[in-house]
Amino acid sequence: MSSALPRGVTPESSRPKRFSRRKQTRTTFSRNRGMQKRRKKKLINDAPKTSVKPIFVVHDHFARQHHHDLRLEIDGVLKSWAVPKGVPEQSGVRRLAVAVDDHPIEYASFTGRIPEGQYGAGEVKIFDNGTYDLLERTPHKIHFVFHGKRLSGEYELVDFKQDGKNWLLFKKTV
Repeated sequence: MSSALPRGVTPESSRPKRFSRRKQTRTTFSRNRGMQKRRKKKLINDAPKTSVKPIFVVHDHFARQHHHDLRLEIDGVLKSWAVPKGVPEQSGVRRLAVAVDDHPIEYASFTGRIPEGQYGAGEVKIFDNGTYDLLERTPHKIHFVFHGKRLSGEYELVDFKQDGKNWLLFKKTV
């Protein structure tokens, strides 16, 4: 009698130990996962505790009609308003601010000439820039504090027609 096994069948001792390999893989996976969590936690805890404030810029725009462009960094873009009579520097003065297209953050440092034939053609200079603290933001109101070279203090933008287009800009009395 031959103790030969049918073709394709191996004796128990030569079969791979699937359970123990799975167990080892699970253990290794769990251990690695724990290390990843600790590493991630360490990176978060080691990160510098600096709070980067959002920026603002007021462009002095000598276009067809001279005006200021107020730009606030919000949601990764510069939300922008054209202020025909300029940003008020004294409290109690209210100015119309007309919402215009958002601009990329990189536009904050722009100075120069926009060529004739392009939208906003004319000379653009920085009137003031800096950071600001956002105190309140709703769909129809933005309340903030400027920290600029020329402009400082509490300001408010109010969408007075609640149309998203026409806003009032004023410096609050402190």
